[in-house]
Amino acid sequence: MTEKENTSADNVADDMKDYKKTILPVNKGRLKLERDLYFIGATQRGYEVEYDVTYQEGCSPTETFLMSVAGCLSIDVVSILRKMRCNITKYETEFQGERKADPPQYYKSMDIMILIAGEGITPKKLDRAISLSQSKYCSVYHSLRKDIDVNISYEIE
Repeated sequence: MTEKENTSADNVADDMKDYKKTILPVNKGRLKLERDLYFIGATQRGYEVEYDVTYQEGCSPTETFLMSVAGCLSIDVVSILRKMRCNITKYETEFQGERKADPPQYYKSMDIMILIAGEGITPKKLDRAISLSQSKYCSVYHSLRKDIDVNISYEIE
């Protein structure tokens, strides 16, 4: 890494430390059985998620877990790219996870595709942002089983 790239990486790390200070050190919530196997979960800040094993009125916990992995990674990647002076005009992720067939039916693999457009975005910067998220910043990623195969790819428009 050149001196300029090293300084830039240090600045990104410093900025991320400041951003991560706003994270609540303890998370709390509540899950209430409404009927059958339909629950309403609420965060400590009042956001609600509906869980329904029949998939008629809500999602499953494993769906929201997969979305949390993609969400945490995305927040980090966008934040890091902005610190690298990238102007992001479009960002989406598509994700899927393959689960083990027998209980406990944990994820064996996850595939996340980032669709991104903007100015100043290069494969090198995007690879660096993804790497920093996976190695240092994404708390959801670091909560995964060590044997899960996580594949991240991207398309830059």
